Amino acid sequence: MLNRRKFLLMAFLTAITPILESCSSSNNSLAIRVLKDSIPPQLLGNFQKQFPENRPLDIKPIPQLKSLYELLEKLSQEDNQKTANLVTLGDIWLEEAIAENLIQPLDLTSVDNWRKLPSVWQRLVQRDAQGNLAPNGKIWGAPYRWGNTVIAYRADQFREAGYEPITDWKDLWREELRDRVSLLNQPREVIGFTLKKLGQSYNTSDLEQVPNLKTELATLHQQVKFYSSQAYLQPLVLEDTWVAVGWSSDILQLQTRYPDLTTVIPESGTSLWADVWVQPTGKPSLSEAMLQWINFCWEEQAATQIGLFTNASSPILLNTKTDQLPESLQQDQLRIPPQTLIEKSEFLLPLSAQTKKQYQQLWREMRTNTSR
Repeated sequence: MLNRRKFLLMAFLTAITPILESCSSSNNSLAIRVLKDSIPPQLLGNFQKQFPENRPLDIKPIPQLKSLYELLEKLSQEDNQKTANLVTLGDIWLEEAIAENLIQPLDLTSVDNWRKLPSVWQRLVQRDAQGNLAPNGKIWGAPYRWGNTVIAYRADQFREAGYEPITDWKDLWREELRDRVSLLNQPREVIGFTLKKLGQSYNTSDLEQVPNLKTELATLHQQVKFYSSQAYLQPLVLEDTWVAVGWSSDILQLQTRYPDLTTVIPESGTSLWADVWVQPTGKPSLSEAMLQWINFCWEEQAATQIGLFTNASSPILLNTKTDQLPESLQQDQLRIPPQTLIEKSEFLLPLSAQTKKQYQQLWREMRTNTSR
């Protein structure tokens, strides 16, 4: 069933999407393929007021990041000027998109608000031609939204059982939670937070050098009832599990309907993710309209709307003084975490081929462990 926000977004996008393919190659036209629900309708309305009426404006929501990546693959094989100037991409896809020549660098030197981004978000999108982080590399994306991996648990069940609240990753290994945990079916996330529990980085380059990692993963597997990247929250709602590890965007959406769920960012830090604007290959440079849109998304009013009306936040807000934020955001530690937690957290960065093999091997060993 459509909620009010989704209905307004769909209605608005229908109203502003003209059938103007014959004009869409103009330097001043703008065609955007955006991850559904990552841009609020209020922001789109404000941008439309600034965008000249005689310019084609074509903004369409796409349901999943995977579908957006597949769109980039398709665009690399055809004339993309009739389809999209800018596309949402998850930061975890950047390495592959660059290496496969699906996107091209962005010249953001003339965009004033680029300098407002926290340095961690700037470094995230500075890459070499293979997609690896490079301090002096070109800019391959414009981060406009971010979130993290969090722990959600049934506070009502914990109170009734007399259990202590969850505060960090180590709590997932508590004996009373055996067979009561649901996890993402994602080796980078699961092995990553286990590394964090052991005082290591999510981006550790040699897993074989981490003492007790295999033992910790085997013990964790005994705690897990479900692995899923799509349906990991349903067991929590149905009380089949009491704890779930998941992405903040999913859990924030659920929490408004289920007040008995408590969500925490682990105090030792967690993994971060970002949605970024990328430019498909095949266009010489950013047009005036594209630069206008990117800069607009980084304005404080637009950033605030992203924080208020989507299930995530804007990186711009992390450099905004707290007393300048709406009160609801000031009190929302999931969208605006303390700086100390941000400093302890990490993006999932590209790994070497050898490290990827180590992850795959550890994941197979963990999932096939029969000592449950």
